[in-house]
Amino acid sequence: MMLVSNVLISLLLFSTVFAFGENQLEYSRIENPSEYILEIDDHAFFIPYEVNANVIAMDIDPELSSLLIGLDDARDSVFKIDLKHTLIDDTNNEFTILVNGIEVEYDIITDQDSSTFTFFIPEFTEEIEIIGTYVIPEFPLGPIIGFVILVSMVMIISKTKFQFFKL
Repeated sequence: MMLVSNVLISLLLFSTVFAFGENQLEYSRIENPSEYILEIDDHAFFIPYEVNANVIAMDIDPELSSLLIGLDDARDSVFKIDLKHTLIDDTNNEFTILVNGIEVEYDIITDQDSSTFTFFIPEFTEEIEIIGTYVIPEFPLGPIIGFVILVSMVMIISKTKFQFFKL
């Protein structure tokens, strides 16, 4: 009797490990490795990603310091994305990732230039948000400084003009 129960326990453990192994293999098979080109002002960011879904859009939200990703036709899969630190970064590497508004756990590999995120997305996922503490500004500093200089020059000229006519 003891031998039969040991055999049954062994078979149960083996089938559990085998089933878990099949899931892991399924998640590691990613059908469509791709690259999204995100253009912000004069910059083009090439964002490599892998997911079993169609990426329909990516954009930044400077107010929330986040990258928004729109998906269509998503199936249960692992989402893997590589993001340059010049696009989005976090001071302590403690990003927040929301999948359809729900925070998820993720793995991160960071080097000097970028961070690679890996996390699970369920079927019918439509939106992913990766939140950091910094995203590239939508409006670069150059035009803002140019506008300030232009306004200052107009103010100086208008004051000088009035003084010139009074003489």
